[in-house]
Amino acid sequence: MISNQILQNTIDGLKGITRIDLCVINTEGKVLAATFAETENYIEAAETFADSPADSQVMQGCQFFKVFDERQLEYILLANGDSDDVYMVGKIAAFQIQNLLVAYKERFDKDNFIKNLLLDNLLLVDIYNRSKKLHIDTEVRRVVYIIEANRDKEGNDLKKVRSIYGSSSQDFVTAVDEKDIIVVKELTENETYDDLNKTAEVILDLFKTEPKREVHIAYGTIVGDIKDVSRSYKEARMALDVGKIFLPEKRIVAYATLGIGRLIYQLPIPLCKMFIREIFDGKSPDDFDEETLTTINKFFENSLNVSETSRQLYIHRNTLVYRLDKLQKSTGLDLRVFEDAITFKIALMVVKYMKYMESMDY
Repeated sequence: MISNQILQNTIDGLKGITRIDLCVINTEGKVLAATFAETENYIEAAETFADSPADSQVMQGCQFFKVFDERQLEYILLANGDSDDVYMVGKIAAFQIQNLLVAYKERFDKDNFIKNLLLDNLLLVDIYNRSKKLHIDTEVRRVVYIIEANRDKEGNDLKKVRSIYGSSSQDFVTAVDEKDIIVVKELTENETYDDLNKTAEVILDLFKTEPKREVHIAYGTIVGDIKDVSRSYKEARMALDVGKIFLPEKRIVAYATLGIGRLIYQLPIPLCKMFIREIFDGKSPDDFDEETLTTINKFFENSLNVSETSRQLYIHRNTLVYRLDKLQKSTGLDLRVFEDAITFKIALMVVKYMKYMESMDY
């Protein structure tokens, strides 16, 4: 469970303090970490020691110690030498590795729990029972972030995020697939949605050294009970998709800011096609030329204000009116009328949604 690198770092540190060489061998006779050469000479002795009832023993001029994980033998530790000082250092090293096993196992158990919690794989009674066992508070404010970074296989992206949140026992950084990183963050009573956005910006800054890499971050709503963490995760997942469709220029998207896009995203495709067919008689609103689409979008941006739109487009007011009249003749919708403008705006969003879903099928 503990990586060989962690074991090597541990015994390197102990040797640096005590000047005593150490070696860790697993129960299959493989050397996992060592601070001296010719460790193969001790493998047979380690295998013999593993089968003996003793917890420590002197053989071939070395102190041998057993390291257990819940009464199951996990490692054989060698301390090079047979003096009392070497014995004491060996006992300390064995104790240190034992504590590492406990810590990493607890972290592994928590990670599995959080993954199953996010994916709704736990019964309600199991959520509370396992939370209690793992010393995780159940009634605190939390929110879920999803970082879509097409993370690297070496796990460096996970390490980046864990460097700022993983050290806290109240925050969890994990992954449920090969693409995204999930942060389940515990919040104080005073933290607001503005604070959540600042947190997202801090995470985004971690990836700014790779400007060509597209990173998107989405987060759900704040929940007050651990059983609702999966809901915040689903909201963040929806925000990630909806943001790509309707807010492609944004790198950070909050579920609470999705507006009508959130509703359109949940519509079945056949219903969308029927809506477009009924409103535009089989045509698509994005089939208009670039000039018309630019005029429409700018008109919406300026809250249907003719004067401001014509000013920003650098055209005469009458030219804008002419374009709107022409659009009304071809669609039957007058964008100067609020109800017609709403219909057209929704139609544009529905078409975007349908195109996105079609692209996901390929």
